[in-house]
Amino acid sequence: MKFSRLSGGLAAACLLISAAATTASAQGARDAYGNPKAAPSPRPMGPVRRAPSYSRQPVYSAAVRASTSGVRFGFRGGLNVADLQGDAVQSFTTLAGYAPDGTITKQMRPGFYAGLYATLPLGPSFAIEPGVNYSEKGAVLRASLPFPALDFLNANVTGTARLAYVDVPVLAKVFITPGFYLYAGPQASFLVSGKARVDAGVLGFSAYKQDFDVADQLRKVDFAAVGGLGYQFENGLGISAGYDYGLTSLDAGNRFQAYNRVAKVGLNYSF
Repeated sequence: MKFSRLSGGLAAACLLISAAATTASAQGARDAYGNPKAAPSPRPMGPVRRAPSYSRQPVYSAAVRASTSGVRFGFRGGLNVADLQGDAVQSFTTLAGYAPDGTITKQMRPGFYAGLYATLPLGPSFAIEPGVNYSEKGAVLRASLPFPALDFLNANVTGTARLAYVDVPVLAKVFITPGFYLYAGPQASFLVSGKARVDAGVLGFSAYKQDFDVADQLRKVDFAAVGGLGYQFENGLGISAGYDYGLTSLDAGNRFQAYNRVAKVGLNYSF
């Protein structure tokens, strides 16, 4: 009889424990402070796929992207300020058959250049840039009469070397920062036109003007070293400044030494 009562008591206790566990499961797990814990998210069936991760790529300007995205073409143009170094004072007055005896001064001749180019990338910050340009060069010589008593006449003679070339530069461009670059390289220039203009004036009026064609007395090809710097903007527009240092004497007969010197500034557009 006692054994039956003990068995009944154990069965009742098991039923109470089972009921309490069911109630706790229904209410959810609680933390040490009695607050309900968030239910864990159900684990998906099957293999877990992870979202691919991508490393951030550095952001470059359009100018630097051009050096990695393929060949780009463009056009450029601007202002030339040309000069002749060497025996330039006697050069074109002699070629023109006129050698004034007065005081002679030399000035730089303004002109323009314009042409096309191609940018060939060789790395993220280096490119080769061949091009072809039409370029005006030369110099201006001014002479006055060597008689102070006649200064009131304002008599003067101007000799202008009017040279035109087709320049073919092959430049190496190095981007120092995104957009900003330095360039340098050789250049061959082919003579298109060579003239010496003599203009004599008195009292502010032109008394004599004559053009002499001297192309046959000049070398047909001139070689130079060129260099400069520039900046290329995101929209393809750019600005640059440079200098052409002529290496070849211009006189085909070696009667004098005269070399082209050209400072230039201009705009370009890459597309």
